[in-house]
Amino acid sequence: MNRIAPWGRRPGVTTTEQAPAPAADTGPAGRGGRWLRRVLAALAGLLSAAVALGVAHLVAAGTGPSTAPVIAVGDTVITKVPESVKQFAIETFGENDKIALVAGTLVVVAIYAMVLGLLALRWRPVGVVGVALFGIVGALAAVSRPAAEGLAWLPSVVGAVIGIVALLLLLRPLTGARTSYSADAAAGRHRDEPAGEGVVDRLRAALGTSGDRKGLDRRGFFLAGGAALGVAAVTGGGGYLLQRRFDVSEARADLTLPTPASPAPRLPAGADLAETVDGVTPLMTRNADFYRVDTAITVPQIRPSEYELTLTGSFDRRTTFSLEDLYGRDDLIERDITLTCVSNEVGGKLAGTARWIGVPLGAFLRENGVSADSDQLVCRSSDGMTIGAPTRSALEVEDAMLAIGMNGEPLPVEHGFPVRMIIPGLYGYVSACKWLVGIEATTFDAFDAYWVERDWAAEAPIKVASRIDTPAALRRFPAGRVPIAGVAWAQTRGIGSVEVRVDDGDWMEAELAPAVDADLWRQWVLPHDFAPGSYQLTVRATSADGETQTADRATPFPSGSTGLHSIRVTAT
Repeated sequence: MNRIAPWGRRPGVTTTEQAPAPAADTGPAGRGGRWLRRVLAALAGLLSAAVALGVAHLVAAGTGPSTAPVIAVGDTVITKVPESVKQFAIETFGENDKIALVAGTLVVVAIYAMVLGLLALRWRPVGVVGVALFGIVGALAAVSRPAAEGLAWLPSVVGAVIGIVALLLLLRPLTGARTSYSADAAAGRHRDEPAGEGVVDRLRAALGTSGDRKGLDRRGFFLAGGAALGVAAVTGGGGYLLQRRFDVSEARADLTLPTPASPAPRLPAGADLAETVDGVTPLMTRNADFYRVDTAITVPQIRPSEYELTLTGSFDRRTTFSLEDLYGRDDLIERDITLTCVSNEVGGKLAGTARWIGVPLGAFLRENGVSADSDQLVCRSSDGMTIGAPTRSALEVEDAMLAIGMNGEPLPVEHGFPVRMIIPGLYGYVSACKWLVGIEATTFDAFDAYWVERDWAAEAPIKVASRIDTPAALRRFPAGRVPIAGVAWAQTRGIGSVEVRVDDGDWMEAELAPAVDADLWRQWVLPHDFAPGSYQLTVRATSADGETQTADRATPFPSGSTGLHSIRVTAT
């Protein structure tokens, strides 16, 4: 009968001979290791994407913010998606639609990157090709933009190359050479190294902090992952800071608006019902509150000293104007004008009023010899957007202008600085080109502007509209005398009357605020005695020339919404 030596060794048998064979990669521990490896592989894909985007953002500091891959892809999505999707985004997210688009793009990139990391754990070429494809998509999106310049592709390509390197480095600790802390190795360390270090090695082996028999080097991965996260943060943050050199806020703040030769008429006493009726929309909209709907994910930044407005097409001559030329004119006008977006739903908030200063558009076009054969002005934004405005409206609408000021200050950057077009009475997509750098006199037969190419109406006069502001929809309020109030508009024609109906009762005429200008919306109010109960309130307006707002419901596409605004409230 063999006796077992102390510590479980048989006599004459070395530690190495007694070392247990590595356990198979099965059972709970093995499955756990495989799942951990997959989680870390997905994380590797995500981190490599972060590195790629950070580096691309840094490179975009030299080629322009709009060349960063997320922005370029976002711009392409806006251009390519069906109009129904765009309308849904505006209805759902309002003025935050572009933020939602960027956030959605980042989520898609994150999911793609994690899937790629999982696939690359087993097949490295798949990871390389996947990241390269990501770079190609970004590069193609950047160079396909209307205002793209020569190196627009560079951020996406450089980002993809660095992303591939990052992915391969991050995956290496997950599939490295197998290591084993065997008993004889531990014994050797006991013999040759200071006491205690063998215990440390065994602890490391048990925790998997240095390596394990399945080739998973957790410590190596987390060190590489931390480095990748640092690179992403430094490059992304550095790119953001460097891109601030494109910002024109300080240059805008240094400008002083010229005094208009024709100032806006003074508002009559009591013109703004918001001073006496709580909840009604103010007559004038602050710049910070003015709605913004456009396709620009990054707001174009144009330095005043570099600004040029070029006239092409059917003019007497090709002419270029600087911002100084426009500021220095002696015929500047100042007008109060309400703008409305064609995407505004019945009762929506995509309308606002400001006091604008600008060059009278009709006079400007005539003095530069616009051809009588031109029925369309193709207005070009610095980002390549095209807006097709009817030449006749530009010439005949009295207050149409090349706007340079808004509510007493130079145009805000997000609202078209330094110059935008405004033609009262037309929805913005055919009249209100922001960041205006070119006007081409042509015809509707010769060219389809951006929105017309997407089947929106070529000419789009604003429809008679009205809205209930107070009481708010679904609001509960004490029974008694309560004002029903809101705004109505019919630019270039003005509002002649507003009527309100409670449930299915008779239409009751509301009191209008004093008339100011036909291009300005008009507030209205109707005090009403409410008994306890639930009520349906409906409003309709009639323009000064006798057109009553239609009750037929229509969506904004293709030429603006119609229908009566109706809400339900409860008196208690």
